Amino acid sequence: MTTTRYLIARVAQAFGYVRKSQRMGDAAREMHLLREAEAYLGLSIWENCKDIENLSVEYWNLRKLQKEHDVLQEKINTAESELASAHEERAHILEITPETNQELIDQRAEKLKELEAQATKRDLVVAQGRDVRRIYVGLKMKLEVLTQEASHPEEHQDEIQSVKQRLEELKNEFTELKNKRIKVGQEIEQGDAELDSIDEKLKNIRQDRRLKASDSFQVIGDCNKQLSVLHSEIGALETQMRLLHGEIGRYVSRYYHNDPQCAAASASHRTLADVMRALRRSIALNLRLSGNE
Repeated sequence: MTTTRYLIARVAQAFGYVRKSQRMGDAAREMHLLREAEAYLGLSIWENCKDIENLSVEYWNLRKLQKEHDVLQEKINTAESELASAHEERAHILEITPETNQELIDQRAEKLKELEAQATKRDLVVAQGRDVRRIYVGLKMKLEVLTQEASHPEEHQDEIQSVKQRLEELKNEFTELKNKRIKVGQEIEQGDAELDSIDEKLKNIRQDRRLKASDSFQVIGDCNKQLSVLHSEIGALETQMRLLHGEIGRYVSRYYHNDPQCAAASASHRTLADVMRALRRSIALNLRLSGNE
């Protein structure tokens, strides 16, 4: 508020036009702006205030707090770097398949194909054996009937001999198929054992990856806890520093026009100091109009 607007408002009040709540609201908003400006000015010029005796307490406290702030910031940077590395390592472990692991996966797929082919081969041998057995049973039944139907030994003798010969061939064929089935079964058992071995190796690799990922998760958790504590500490520190910045900005902006040291310290922010001085005047006038002077 300017002096002219103040005089106009005073005239309006004389005629009963009172806006107390608005004046108090204006004063509150301007006070908030002033406090922000004081903190900003103090932050910008505090290093120039070393020789101002009335600000020695604030200046040296800020020097001390600034060093503590730098130490905390370095710790935060280190923790954030460790956190980023842990995240990168975890992603590498979980997302990238090691070459050995891929080789075992390929071996497993190949072994499954072999076992599937052997199972098909065994099923075929079993089917052939079933057919041979069926034919064998049929011929054996034929032999019994022919033998029973013969009225004398010479009758059906050629046919009976042929059936017997065929039965012997089928018997040998069945034995060969049986041995073949046993051999294929042994090969399947061996293949199953090799597959189990590959699965065990893959299981161990996965467990090892999970353990390594677990270590990364532990590092991530520890870093996050450390960062939480450090951010809390640096936040409290910055609050103290902001208060000291405000004290310095308040003092310099009040006395820069008649104190050469304050004027020198705030030379680069003279316009801001002028605005702050005008804000103080406006706050005082608004408070006077609201009756809270």
